[in-house]
Amino acid sequence: MAKKKPEGYLSAKESRRISRENRRITGEFEKQRKRKNVPESEYLTQMKDPNNAVEFDNLHTYFYTDVGTVKAVDGVSYEVPIGKTVGVVGESGCGKSVTSLSLMQLLQRPQGQIVEGAIRLNLGDKAYDITKAPNTVMQNLRGNYISMIFQEPMTSLNPVFRIGDQLNEVIALHDGEGKSKEDVKRRTIELLELVGIANSEGVYRMYPHELSGGMRQRVMIAMALACNPRIIIADEPTTALDVTIQAQVLDLLRHLKDKINSSIMFITHDLGVIAEMADYVVVMYAGRIVEKGTAEEIFAHPAHPYTIGLMASKPVVGKQVEKLYSIPGKVPNPVNMPNYCYFKDRCEMQCEACAGAYPHEISLSETHKVSCYRYYEKNGKGGEA
Repeated sequence: MAKKKPEGYLSAKESRRISRENRRITGEFEKQRKRKNVPESEYLTQMKDPNNAVEFDNLHTYFYTDVGTVKAVDGVSYEVPIGKTVGVVGESGCGKSVTSLSLMQLLQRPQGQIVEGAIRLNLGDKAYDITKAPNTVMQNLRGNYISMIFQEPMTSLNPVFRIGDQLNEVIALHDGEGKSKEDVKRRTIELLELVGIANSEGVYRMYPHELSGGMRQRVMIAMALACNPRIIIADEPTTALDVTIQAQVLDLLRHLKDKINSSIMFITHDLGVIAEMADYVVVMYAGRIVEKGTAEEIFAHPAHPYTIGLMASKPVVGKQVEKLYSIPGKVPNPVNMPNYCYFKDRCEMQCEACAGAYPHEISLSETHKVSCYRYYEKNGKGGEA
């Protein structure tokens, strides 16, 4: 009797076949991406709503690995309105950062590729579809229109260059036309003061290791704001900071957003931060959006069992519990996702319909949407959004 192979086992032959197939697929995408002199008409588009800074429309971002295809972002659609903050929340590995890296076109290539969908970026007088924009165009958009505050400032700043040199480089590259070295330095000092660094002249000459975590994070925020971008992606900017510094950084971001009238995509695990910062909330699970709405709707009336579980697992001041709630089970294998609701195996509110295909999005109000079978009957929509 043949010995049964363990689950997830891949033979060398099968692994080679997957690698060959991956090279063929990613090669096609890379060829498109590296084209030069692409006519603007190819990536020009129209915003569905001109009041939005960014629109994600059915975005699919996959990673072609040696063990199979990981659908990191699997049909995500949401908007970031101009001048508003959208909080994207969910556990590690649910696709929050990959969505933002798709917008920046900073995915780990050639393995990571945008396979389907559109990302419409509002430039004011026109709109570009980021998924079709070639590398040369993206170099102009990054920094000028979209910028990112990364998760860990120590790994984002170059340890061998002074803070001033690193900020000067950003300004000279994106906004340096007609500016002398003195002008660039003056703008750098101005930015350091803008983010609340008192000793700006001293910090200008320092190296990253001479600064505390909070100071480094302020430098990263200064770098992101250097060219007054239309949209700022804050990827867990307060994770490595203590609570008092975290509060200062959040205040700073809120104040600066209003000052330059830009939008913020705020990615975090922390529901407390989301409640304080966000106008709209998007809840992601296993590469898909399970619920979205205004911050008030999500916090006052959470609809999806996953959102309800997240709310229940956060500590509440003045409420004594023996043990904090945690959502049972684990996230499904990203290489082999089920064809039913991804949360079904962990859900404590299952109904008969849950055995069916992945649920469609249901509208609970004009802004509040949820993907859950529990709302099909109530809305009488039979699964239509």
